[in-house]
Amino acid sequence: MRMLRIEKRFKVIALSMDCEQNNTMTEKINLKIIAILGISHLCIDITGSALPAIMPFLKSALNLNYTEIGVVIMISNVTSSIIQPCFGYISDRVEIKWLLPISVILTYSGFSLIGLAPSYSILLVFVFLNGLGVAIYHPESFKITHYFTGTRKATGMSLFQVGGNFGMAFGPLLVTYAMQLANLPGTLLFIVPGIAILFVVMLFHGQLTLPLKTEKKAKGKEFAASPSDQGERRWLSMSLLILAVSMRSWAHMGLMTFAPFYYITILQGDAITAGRLVFAFLIGGALGTLTGGVVADKVGHKHFFGLSMLISIPLLLLFLQVSGMWVFIVIFLIGFVLISSFSVTVVMGQRILHNRLGMASGLMLGFVIGMGGVGAGLLGRIADTWGILTVIKLISIMPAVGLIPLLMISYPAKRHEEGLHGR
Repeated sequence: MRMLRIEKRFKVIALSMDCEQNNTMTEKINLKIIAILGISHLCIDITGSALPAIMPFLKSALNLNYTEIGVVIMISNVTSSIIQPCFGYISDRVEIKWLLPISVILTYSGFSLIGLAPSYSILLVFVFLNGLGVAIYHPESFKITHYFTGTRKATGMSLFQVGGNFGMAFGPLLVTYAMQLANLPGTLLFIVPGIAILFVVMLFHGQLTLPLKTEKKAKGKEFAASPSDQGERRWLSMSLLILAVSMRSWAHMGLMTFAPFYYITILQGDAITAGRLVFAFLIGGALGTLTGGVVADKVGHKHFFGLSMLISIPLLLLFLQVSGMWVFIVIFLIGFVLISSFSVTVVMGQRILHNRLGMASGLMLGFVIGMGGVGAGLLGRIADTWGILTVIKLISIMPAVGLIPLLMISYPAKRHEEGLHGR
């Protein structure tokens, strides 16, 4: 009996040392690691926004209709996004050290070949390969980032996410310049950033995977099994959050995909300038994300998310009324407001499913973005039937629909959030 007591004491001491080490490691934001992860995020997400920007060129080269364009975006988002929770589930249970390097290889090998696709079916294969790499990258990177964000989770996560936002913003700009240089084969130029970021990820690989080892040791004891009713409440809140964020994702992906066609067909603009319209939308989102995390940590995550959705509605309606340079100004503001809550909702998901960080990240990133891709496919069908203008009108009401489930979410108030961060 005495030996058992001594053994239990040693286990308690060891566990407390692990927790203390983990708390020390995450007490402050590790700017170095977040900068490395943010740069890798930038390079990965360049490809996600570059694909919609080259669709006008692929439409001409392969004689695609709007439905086929929507299907390309849908396939991209299903493979890159909806299956992310699967990789998050695996990451929560199995330590796989090389997920980040593998994701970079798949992402860039797939995207760089898209411009060489000789047919629609081959195009879908390359899009699938690119999407698979993106799907592997995101749950793992957001999970790793969680351990380096300190007690100000939304702020730290926004610093990481802004790298992805800048990648999304510069993707259309870079790919349109690549089209000017070499037409569709210009996608081969994207091999250069792919090789560069693979080198960076490999160089800092040991530091990036360090916190996951501590997690594997302590997870079973640190997170005790929750009562079934509490678990049900968490999953109910998570389901409502998914619905709310999916509406934001529908609006987000809908604008990325169809705003260029609105500019070309309704406002009589050219394809190159239309690609820069996407750039304005996403650069606004990047700046909004950087600001949103800081503000959300002060006013509360749920309140900030609701406010961003509410303000987006009049801006989307205004977009339908403007022309000329005002189109770029308004879509910049839409991006700033609508996307500002992106990292905030990831933190909300991780807070609700606090013992399933990989799964929460996969759901908040992959699944809801994938739903946005599915929405793009449906909007493509609507565009073929009723026109681009109808699509933009539908997009303008999506944030209002998302507010309904958001108001029903059970989520801790700001003070409670701070208490949880300090644990």
